[in-house]
Amino acid sequence: MKIKSVLFTIALVSTLAAVSCNKENGPVREAVSNKDVYQEAYIYAFPMIAAYKALYQFNVDTTNSQYKGPFNTVLNEARVFTYKDTSIVTPNSDTPYSLVQMDLRAEPVVLCVPKVEKGRYYTFEIADLYSQNYAYIGSRATGNDPGCYMVSGPGWSGTTPAGIKKVFPSETQFSLAVIRTQLFNPSDMENVKKIQAGYKAQTLSAFTHQPPPASLLAPDFPKFTDDAFKLDFPKYLNFLLQFCPTPPEESALRAKFAAVGIEAGKPFDLTKLSEMQKGELGLAVKEGYEAIEKAKLNIGKDINGWIVGAAFGNRAFYNGNYLLRAGSALAGIYGNDAVEAMYPAAKAASDGQPLDGSKHNYTLTFAAGQYPPVNAFWSVTMYDGKTQLLIQNPINRYLINSPMLPVLKKSADGSLAIYIRKDAPSADKKANWLPAPDGPIYLVMRLYWPKETPPSILPPGDGTWQPPAIQVQAE
Repeated sequence: MKIKSVLFTIALVSTLAAVSCNKENGPVREAVSNKDVYQEAYIYAFPMIAAYKALYQFNVDTTNSQYKGPFNTVLNEARVFTYKDTSIVTPNSDTPYSLVQMDLRAEPVVLCVPKVEKGRYYTFEIADLYSQNYAYIGSRATGNDPGCYMVSGPGWSGTTPAGIKKVFPSETQFSLAVIRTQLFNPSDMENVKKIQAGYKAQTLSAFTHQPPPASLLAPDFPKFTDDAFKLDFPKYLNFLLQFCPTPPEESALRAKFAAVGIEAGKPFDLTKLSEMQKGELGLAVKEGYEAIEKAKLNIGKDINGWIVGAAFGNRAFYNGNYLLRAGSALAGIYGNDAVEAMYPAAKAASDGQPLDGSKHNYTLTFAAGQYPPVNAFWSVTMYDGKTQLLIQNPINRYLINSPMLPVLKKSADGSLAIYIRKDAPSADKKANWLPAPDGPIYLVMRLYWPKETPPSILPPGDGTWQPPAIQVQAE
């Protein structure tokens, strides 16, 4: 999403540094600019607003085409995502998703998983309203055995009941579990459905068969519009901060925000700002978004045209780097920690020119025995370079992944070439065709549960395995 330039009288801002002296009234105080604070708040708010967009469309707005269902319920999708899914950018199309949007205000939520057969990867990525990943359940983190885990909200101090393997404290009163279950091939969907049916979410009182605490009224969720990413961002941030108690390390930052009217639960009325304040706010949004875009493009190292780095994690991972957190959300909110999945991303070919399906055809070739090194599986997914959404195409193929290897054609030397182009290639290459848009291309490689011993893509940007360059195909 591009933030349009905000047309205010920015010239007013330049007067903020002016100091004059009047003989009768004495020195005129220097006007104080709020632009930098607004910009800092915008960068801080960006991933939270992106998280709110998903919450509102998935769990609040029943009229929305993206609506999934209510809170505290496992919402299963017995399908992979397609071009019709638009609530989050760069969704994967490898694994059917299940989601649990947890309301932790009144009491914790218990998540239970069934036994998942050895060799099938699954994961619960649990994120807070900041979009930070703070907990994992799944093949890598907890194994494939059955078990129950509890997610508690901020300030909860009850007793952990028997039968709970681990408690995960959330910093925020709403928390999302993004569940991915490996699909081996289209005929495997019925098996995935059975596993999904074993995922359970219930409140703590339901789990312990005790009377529930007093119910809380649903918040008055503000309708989500794209203005949330523009001049209305303080209104949305003020709403969201109600559910995000101030962490000790953010006390000074929250106080700075409060000084310009950005504070938990407080109204923020754009119409009451002066023209100068509106100009500052508009400039802050414009420059803030530009900074976020730049941060997104600079996550990691450029290796053979692929940007390889670590973009997602918990509070300790970000360590106060809110610009990285925002850039990561713009790149693809709810991405996994590096140990769970790596996401090399490419917008350029080996010659350094931007990937564009309207201008060239391309090949991506894995040499024999040099596939991405993973404990689970890998994939290469195609997105529209402008929107970062999956693209409609004549064969309904959004990716090529390792479970497809038996039906892909290898070259005589054992290498695998993937043909990236908008139009179908010749019949002998069609099995390996990854349809591209008629315009800018954005490719994301996914390595689920990457190996940590050489050859490995870890540590991010310095691993012994590197993704191969994308080559312009000779016509």
